[in-house]
Amino acid sequence: IHLGNQTTSGEVGWHNTEKLTRQATDSTVYMIANSVYTTELNQCCTTHTCFEYLMEGLRLFLCESACCSLPFPIIADSKRELAVALGMLDPDERDKDGMPLTARCVFIIGPDKKLKLSLLYPATTGRNFDEILRVVDSLQLTAGKRVATPADWKPGNCVMVPPSMSEEEAASLFPAGVYTKDLPSGKKYLRYTPQP
Repeated sequence: IHLGNQTTSGEVGWHNTEKLTRQATDSTVYMIANSVYTTELNQCCTTHTCFEYLMEGLRLFLCESACCSLPFPIIADSKRELAVALGMLDPDERDKDGMPLTARCVFIIGPDKKLKLSLLYPATTGRNFDEILRVVDSLQLTAGKRVATPADWKPGNCVMVPPSMSEEEAASLFPAGVYTKDLPSGKKYLRYTPQP
């Protein structure tokens, strides 16, 4: 996933590709997929190799027609060269021929072309697209504002004021107010403000 500067929001389901795709398309997030199945991508509604079957199902789910074009590119990596180079193979799970299964990997790359997030889900575990969208929203927000997002943050929730920021600077940057969480230690480093 490549990030732009706007945010996404909302709920996602299935392999959640439909809603993720729509939300990503509505923002400046660009998706690309990698598949280790073998066949040609552009053949439609003909013979059913495993990859074509997968693509036809994905097209039907996303586009209501098995012959539409997908809203994001898919790399055909039948020799698993890219999957190996990017560490996308599950170290434990293998297919009937003993080949490592591909893991569910997510890489988020920022506008500066630097890796911002890398997630590796085992082949036996599905991805959490709500969390991926939450991370995208957080990365886009914090890239433009001097804030941090706490655990389980969602767009619109309060954000954290960095501990390195002085009280005076925080007061001038966040006119909606800065609120400090009371801690047993008495330290005041957990400061919150409404999302700018």
